[in-house]
Amino acid sequence: MASMSHSSIALGGASASASDYLRSSANGVTGVSLRALGRRTMVTATTRSSNNLYVTARLKKGKKFDHPWPANPDPNVKGGVLSYLSEFKPLGNAQKPVTLDFERPLVELEKKIVDVRKMAEETGLDFTEQIITLETKYRQALKDLYTHLTPIQRVNIARHPNRPTFLDHIHNITDKFMELHGDRAGYDDPAIVTGIGTIDGKRYMFIGHQKGRNTKENIMRNFGMPTPHGYRKALRMMYYADHHGFPIVTFIDTPGAYADLKSEEKGQGEAIANNLRTMFGLKVPILSIVIGEGGSGGALAIGCANKMLMLENAVFYVASPEACAAILWQTSKAAPEAAEKLRITSKELVNLNVADGIIPEPLGGAHADPSWTSQQIKIAINENMNEFGKMSGEELLKHRMAKYRKIGVFIEGEPVEPEKKINMKRRDAVASTSRNLEGEVEKLREQILKAKEASPESEVELSSEVLNEMIEKLKSDIDEEYTKAAKAMGLEERLAATREEFSKANAEEHLMHPVLIERIEKLKEEFNARLSEAPNYESVKAKLDMLKDFSRAKAASEAASVKKEINKRFQEAVERPEVREKVEAVKAEVASSGASSFEELSDELKEKVLKTKREVEAEMAVVLKSMGLELEAVKPNLKEVVAESPNENIQEKLEKLNREINEKIEEVVRTPEIKSMVELLKVETAKASRMPDQGSQKIEALEMQIKQKIADALSMSGLQEKQEELEKELAAARELAGEESDESVKDDDDEDGSGSGRSEIINPSFA
Repeated sequence: MASMSHSSIALGGASASASDYLRSSANGVTGVSLRALGRRTMVTATTRSSNNLYVTARLKKGKKFDHPWPANPDPNVKGGVLSYLSEFKPLGNAQKPVTLDFERPLVELEKKIVDVRKMAEETGLDFTEQIITLETKYRQALKDLYTHLTPIQRVNIARHPNRPTFLDHIHNITDKFMELHGDRAGYDDPAIVTGIGTIDGKRYMFIGHQKGRNTKENIMRNFGMPTPHGYRKALRMMYYADHHGFPIVTFIDTPGAYADLKSEEKGQGEAIANNLRTMFGLKVPILSIVIGEGGSGGALAIGCANKMLMLENAVFYVASPEACAAILWQTSKAAPEAAEKLRITSKELVNLNVADGIIPEPLGGAHADPSWTSQQIKIAINENMNEFGKMSGEELLKHRMAKYRKIGVFIEGEPVEPEKKINMKRRDAVASTSRNLEGEVEKLREQILKAKEASPESEVELSSEVLNEMIEKLKSDIDEEYTKAAKAMGLEERLAATREEFSKANAEEHLMHPVLIERIEKLKEEFNARLSEAPNYESVKAKLDMLKDFSRAKAASEAASVKKEINKRFQEAVERPEVREKVEAVKAEVASSGASSFEELSDELKEKVLKTKREVEAEMAVVLKSMGLELEAVKPNLKEVVAESPNENIQEKLEKLNREINEKIEEVVRTPEIKSMVELLKVETAKASRMPDQGSQKIEALEMQIKQKIADALSMSGLQEKQEELEKELAAARELAGEESDESVKDDDDEDGSGSGRSEIINPSFA
């Protein structure tokens, strides 16, 4: 192939500058002006020689090189003139605001503030107070929202498109920064940025994952997911820093290492493993800061440091919540639950000794005030590097090793909780717990049946400890089932917010606000109405039935135990010699009188019988009082009176009246007013259990109010007249049966929990 020299060909004349000729040497044509070549699309040069050789050259006009320097570079620019070489330039247009789902209430408030200000400008009216009120409300809502973030909400903040990137922070905290490129194997991965920078005159090696600020940059940076070339570039800079004694600061912000086929072919796993091994042998301080999300080995490859700090809303995980949910629950919709179980937030990781500190963020996230966030990072770097500066190389190695050795510490020989056993999947653990509970329930039922077979006429008395333990287990399981049902119905957030408000109100001295009580009732009604739609409804129903059965068994067991104890003590009291002598003497006198009924006895003997009866009742009252019980009155057995009555319809009327009164009481108890009072009574009772010396007057006042409300409702229902008529019939029946005592009827217990635990239903005053 023929060659051309500057002596045999000259194109473009004498107008070309020396610099043009100098730049043209890179194209293999010396002495030819590129500016001149660019003006000609095709040049044909013919030179006749002895070989009749014709040379034809065709040159295409290429795109002019886009040089990074401006026309008039500023020599005093921050970072030095070489900063013009950086591809990281200020964005031409501001980033579009992005609103996360849970931030929408804040956007509505912002819109209201803007609308009011616009109205003030258009009308000229003074809306200062309204604007101040809205701004105060907005700040309070922002504070409440960002101080009670859920794990999945923090994940969304860590992934926010406008969140400041590694280079954003670097340019905010460094005096000078020079980016270094290449892994010295022919590649330069833009997803990892490395360089030397100074902070307050101290030189550091900075290494970090770099995400894009828009779609174009994200594609160029591969969305912050490094290839093996990026990790090898980082490894080269670590060796460089170790050689020159530069402290290393790494910034972690990646969803994970790039897992495509080409990366695997080029040794992705080997590159990460090599970085892990090397970082444990570097004798310079290493500080890692998680500024966004830290995913799996892609984050660890530059994260084996003496200390790892995390921004307040950053997350660090072995698998993303979506991936975890897809594996465990076969759906990514369970990501919120997975994020909670993974324990990936900064606060939880500090408690687990995985992270060593939290760097605060402004309300609204780091993107709300990037400069302030960067300054907090700068303060954290200076504080920790001052601490590391007092350590030698060997001490730094021991410190780094000790940090990772203490993660996951456990005590040998301690029993492992069943739900935390190794190799037990979550659904297997739940199934195992359910099976164990069912087995215990069956055993307890067998005990009840055996006890009934052994003594069918007597009350079944079971161990209170066994019943209490079983009831507590059932309650715990039902709470878990309710939580699952609430999540399935989309009521989880409302339920959590209501619980928090209820806890605050319960902790304070004043009573709950009626609005909160009404909100609780509405949520309860909605939950109960939709419970049948939940996927675990059958399980909830079965466990609720079991809880009712065991609660009844517990009540029956306690009643049998109390009855047995009363009979035992009463028998002891009656068997005392002085009481026994009096009773025997009265019995002997009655027997010797020859009377067949009480009416046939003489007045003196009647008085003696009644006196003895009162003494026995007094002994009974003393026995009951010693057990913490109180004797209200000793009344004749109503069933015996009715049975002896010639009117067979009295019992039916009595039962009907009881049913009507119970129905009326239930109707009254379900009214909002009584419900509110009952809820307040429950709160005051709970407070009184914690502080017995306080709240007794409030409880008594509330009980009296509830009873009075029920009594008023019953007196207006016409049931009082029915009661009086029935009492007259009973009185007539008693006269016929030879009895004179007044009669009253009581209902047993108000199962709807009206506050007092029982309801008197035949007393005319209902007090």
